[in-house]
Amino acid sequence: MIRATAALALLATCSVAVADGPRARELGVPFEGTPGALDAITDVAGVTVGQVTLIEDLPGGRKVRTGVTAVLPRGRQSLDTPAYGAWFPLNGNGEMTGSAWLEESGQLEGPVMLTNTYSVGVVRDAVIAWRIRAGAADSSGYWWSLPVVAETWDGDLNDINGFHVRPEHAWQALDQAKGGQVVEGNVGGGTGMSCHEFKCGIGTSSRSTMVGDRKYMLGALVQANYGTRETLRIAGVPVGQDIPVSDSANTAPPHGDSGSIIVVLATDAPLLPTQLKRVAKRASLALGRMGSFAGNGSGDMFIAFSTANAAAVNGGSFVQLESLGNDYLDPLFIAAVQATEEAIVNAMVAARDMHGQDGHFTPALPHDRLVELLKRYGRYAPPP
Repeated sequence: MIRATAALALLATCSVAVADGPRARELGVPFEGTPGALDAITDVAGVTVGQVTLIEDLPGGRKVRTGVTAVLPRGRQSLDTPAYGAWFPLNGNGEMTGSAWLEESGQLEGPVMLTNTYSVGVVRDAVIAWRIRAGAADSSGYWWSLPVVAETWDGDLNDINGFHVRPEHAWQALDQAKGGQVVEGNVGGGTGMSCHEFKCGIGTSSRSTMVGDRKYMLGALVQANYGTRETLRIAGVPVGQDIPVSDSANTAPPHGDSGSIIVVLATDAPLLPTQLKRVAKRASLALGRMGSFAGNGSGDMFIAFSTANAAAVNGGSFVQLESLGNDYLDPLFIAAVQATEEAIVNAMVAARDMHGQDGHFTPALPHDRLVELLKRYGRYAPPP
């Protein structure tokens, strides 16, 4: 528990530092669409996010740079009420547990957890234990559970072989999940992640959109750890070509496009699982805008859920639900692309330089260079 207490203290320190920095829009990055009030996945009513960040220097030069992020579709009510959901793997060099049952049933039964590659098992087991602790078992005497836990690799900066994520870290992320502002960058599951060979991590964004005469919200949260420097584009600007790796003294070993990204999409629009899969697929187009080509070694996995139709997923023998017609989904497709793109850029902008395992160093995206390039290419949008 000493380690957990220290981690929470470090989390608080890190959160203040990251939350005080500008977001991408405040730097003048132009984005399309109308964001929600927070420009975060928590703009979707009921969605909560919890994060535990582990940053610690251990004897022998080992560096802990990792953590856990929890996304609860219905907040604490996620324990009892599933949500319609779907997933889509753009490239499958990664892991998302529970995806087979999600595909089969069309229901997301509990939270979505994000962590590092070697901590998927412990976080999965911790979610089951958390659910058992929260209440009595069902009529069979058991809590049947196939949690959704997704990962990206942080082994360049983090002592990943040290297995530093413990069950109590997952429990803390779940218990502390809340609405409101979501801290971005070097936090939670994204603590040790890099993107296009810049420091990256957790990012979020949202879009408000009209479908007919109804307004709906769609939010995105990403754990971004993918991409090569040379292909990076932000708002159409070839940032990666103008800020090459040689300019940043990045000592982390290059692997080509062998990282990964997890995208979580939430909406309050009434969508069926088949429609949510179509929404999840659109995250691929946001990655294309950023310059990703979903390389052979990249695990690019997306999950989408809807908070609508709560009564229809409560286990009744006959249910009635509402859904949009397929001909009316385009505004949500556009929102998914826009929110995912902005979430990735927010993750990069919020992240800070990090020294990690084996002397590796990954620099943050230099804000001044980004602004200069946006102006040079005529893409700068003065902040409101």
